[in-house]
Amino acid sequence: MNTNNFKAMIVKEDNGKFIREIGNKNIADLPEGDVLINVKYSSLNYKDALSAIGNKGVTRNYPHTPGIDAAGFVESSDSPLFKAGDQVVVTGYDLGMNTSGGFGQFIRVPAEWVVKQPENLTLKESMIYGTAGFTASLSLYKMESLGLAPSEDEVLVTGASGGLGSMAVAILSKVGYKVVAATGKPGKEEYFRKLGAKSVINRDSVNDTGGRPMLKGRWRAVIDTVGGNILATAIKSTKLDGIVAVCGLTLSPELKTTVFPFILRRVCMIGIDSAECPMADRTEIWNKIANEWRVENLEDIYTECSLEELDNKIGLVLKEKSSGRTVVNLAENIH
Repeated sequence: MNTNNFKAMIVKEDNGKFIREIGNKNIADLPEGDVLINVKYSSLNYKDALSAIGNKGVTRNYPHTPGIDAAGFVESSDSPLFKAGDQVVVTGYDLGMNTSGGFGQFIRVPAEWVVKQPENLTLKESMIYGTAGFTASLSLYKMESLGLAPSEDEVLVTGASGGLGSMAVAILSKVGYKVVAATGKPGKEEYFRKLGAKSVINRDSVNDTGGRPMLKGRWRAVIDTVGGNILATAIKSTKLDGIVAVCGLTLSPELKTTVFPFILRRVCMIGIDSAECPMADRTEIWNKIANEWRVENLEDIYTECSLEELDNKIGLVLKEKSSGRTVVNLAENIH
């Protein structure tokens, strides 16, 4: 068999329907780029699931290989920044959206997308974090730049059982914050206790439908992964000079609120986009992830699957039946 062939998930469009299959691709079919990477691990994110069902807001053209995260070894490089054998990580940018992504055993990308594997992390561990962990860390990084610091005040994480929410709970708890995890999934108390959460609440308790423009201030800060009315409720119940980081929209992209929390309580709302995070910040955040923000119980956050098992995992994400992170092992069967 041609040694340039490799295994990948391929999403094809057929008369308006989208079909996922595991097939062979060729390195020659990859887009142009400076660095060819032999992918050992990837991870499953909500954006990957959308790409895998043909969401044209994420991926315009098919057939396509999703996967916005990838970690592996440099196979070859036209950039002086990297050499064959280097361990590297790619998260965000256009990877897995309109550029063939990490659900294939090879990717080829511009050098400016590539981060050298942080010391103290394995390739697999970097994908347990992946975009979800990086986004959670970027949220904390931005909030701390505005003065947030651990205290006795509570920090709310919405959508806490998802990949991004789970990583946010774990990282905030590691740093010393008093985390309250809001989730719609019952029976998760033990899971969140292992991640370090101080308490767990049902998401209905942070989904106010009374229509009041302000609620009693409770949260010093919020990392919101869901959007919609839960985000609106979080804003209304954030304390004076509190900070709300907005980094997800799994519930809804819409936001109906008033200016009162921003004026009367000086609430600061910041938008988090990890895909286009500048490389200087990206490198510093990965260094924090690998050191002072390193989560000690990563084994409690993830499950692992092969490419062949990924199709079922995508379905679970779309049905909101997935918890934590899903790491995709691509390390075997390169032809």
